[in-house]
Parts: sequence; structure tokens; C-alpha cells
Amino acid sequence: MYTMDTSNLSPIRAAIYAYLRRELLAGRAPSVAEIAAAFGFSSRNAAQKHVQALLAEGLLEQTPGQMRGLRLPGGGADLMPLAVLGRVAAGQPIGADIGLEQHLLLDRRLFSQRPDYLLKVQGDSMIDDGIFDGDLVAIQRSAEARNGQTVVARVEGELTIKRLQRGRREILLLPRNPAHSPIRVLPGQDFAVEGVFCGLVRPS
Repeated sequence: MYTMDTSNLSPIRAAIYAYLRRELLAGRAPSVAEIAAAFGFSSRNAAQKHVQALLAEGLLEQTPGQMRGLRLPGGGADLMPLAVLGRVAAGQPIGADIGLEQHLLLDRRLFSQRPDYLLKVQGDSMIDDGIFDGDLVAIQRSAEARNGQTVVARVEGELTIKRLQRGRREILLLPRNPAHSPIRVLPGQDFAVEGVFCGLVRPS
């Protein structure tokens, strides 16, 4: 797992890094001339200075002697960037926190389906499914889910992660810890499935 701390970058340098990361993950390695053109620099030297700074930060690597030798640390072939978008409750629902905390580069093979983002778990209601406080759960955006799937759901404007069980008269969001009670969603309540759980990352 690669943590990309870009908080100390200037806005233009952070934009260049985001552009290069996107291109490299798509299998394209831009030349310095292409970087200069993409950002409207009048000379290649300006683009080269930004690239050298990103190399010095360890955010990029370069194969010597190659015009298109830029690469992501670790190669990047099986890596994808995922944003950590706030927290989700494994317990009582908590208010949505959509502030962008960080990006991680993660191996695609860690997940059963391709996720769209990560949420940090707060609470212990899902420990019998191996989801613990502080874990980062990978979520694929979806408004639909099958009974028995673990989902991120929005109940009255607040987020929680639970197993979904749809009944004829109510929806149950089931914890996986006997110390917690199910959340009952009655007709007329504000409810939506936000996404489906497809794996997790446990920060070291």
C-alpha cells in the first residue's frame, strides 16, 4: 500500500502530479514536452523543474535514459488510486464526512470488485465479519444490493455499514456483533444504499 502525501505540494505541482498519476495508471507516460503543453508552460524547463521536484519527493520514479521513463513507485501496473472519503459508522450511524483526507495506491487484486472509494470505520458493530474500528473499507458505488450483502447505507442523512436485509414491511441493517441491535428502517424514512462493500485495508 502506498500512501501519497501531497499536502506539502503547491497547487500547480499537485495538479501536475494528479495528471501524471492518472496518465501513468492508464499506461501512458507523458514526455516533458507533453507536460509543458498540458499546463501551458512556455518552456520545457518549467515542466522539468516540477517533475524533478516530484521525483525528489518520492512521488515519482524515472528510468534513466528514457524520454518517457516516468513511473509510479512500485511500478503501478496493478495499482489504483483510491480516495479516503471520511468515516462510516460500525455502530450507531454518524453524520456524513465527505472531506478528502488522503489518497492511497492499492493493488487491484485486494478486492472482489473494483471499488470507487474508501471509508474509515468507526465502531465495532461488524467485528464478526472481520471489520474493525480504524479499518478502511473499500466501497463500490451502487444504489442496489442483494439481501445479505454488506452495504454502506444512508439513514436519515447519516452513514452506517451493515448487512442488508429487506423484508415486506421494513428494512433491517444487521450488525455483526451481538452487543449491537439491528437498525430498523420503516416505510417513509429517508433511506438509501450508497454502495457495496468489496474489501478492506487495515492500516499498519
